[in-house]
Amino acid sequence: MKPTHSTKSMKAMKSMKSTKRMKPAKGPAIFLSTTLLIGALVAVENRAVESRSAREKPTAPPRVIDAGDSTKPPSDAIVLFDGKDLAKEFTNGKGGAPGWIVENGVATVQGGSIHSRRKFGDIQMHLEFRTPAGSTKGGESRGNSGIKFHEAYEIQVLDNYKHQSSIMGQCASVYKQHPPLVNACRPPGEWQTYDIIFRAPYFDEKGKEIRFGTFTVLHNGVLVQDNAEIWDGRTNSRRPVSADYKQPFFIQDHGSKVSYRNIWVREIERKPLREK
Repeated sequence: MKPTHSTKSMKAMKSMKSTKRMKPAKGPAIFLSTTLLIGALVAVENRAVESRSAREKPTAPPRVIDAGDSTKPPSDAIVLFDGKDLAKEFTNGKGGAPGWIVENGVATVQGGSIHSRRKFGDIQMHLEFRTPAGSTKGGESRGNSGIKFHEAYEIQVLDNYKHQSSIMGQCASVYKQHPPLVNACRPPGEWQTYDIIFRAPYFDEKGKEIRFGTFTVLHNGVLVQDNAEIWDGRTNSRRPVSADYKQPFFIQDHGSKVSYRNIWVREIERKPLREK
């Protein structure tokens, strides 16, 4: 009996399935792929070993400095205001002398923000501030000022003692980005301290940001920002930022009679840009 058309079709389909199930021949391709994989793994491990080796072998002992105390800064600090001549290290932003009032070793906001004459990259900053007592204002109008690193990235100054303002805009916040871990404010009229570690962002040769900057902040000796990343440029607008590593900072006049004293910075060595 001759096979029907359907029988022939079934045989053809079986033949196709058999062809699909055929295993590829073992040979040089598999050996090459395995060799490349092993080579890649070895290269990764070698880089890891080199990285660990670089971190574990310092080339020189740490520098020796006088750490200072509550009455004097560390010996390697750059003193920006010691209670005397504010114009020596600050301008009004246009090259002229600041309009702030300097009395009894204290500089009080008046007539605009003050801009540092020097430019800085990664720094440790210390300053003391005092928000005015007796204010009846609320929200961000109550003892408002701030420090803008690279004239773009702000740590807020505000009277938040027993007073809640915008969470992202209260004292010791990375403005509009990170609230403080705790509210460590003292009463208005009392002196408070900021100790701030600023790490500048990284940019490529075309000016594109490739690694966020960071803030670590102690407010009155209490950790309130812990290596907080500075996201996407300025902390209060979308205007472009400069890619320069060293730039001035300014202390803001926001309409409140906030006072400052004992302002100093220490320049910190720039960390090499490594993959996370």
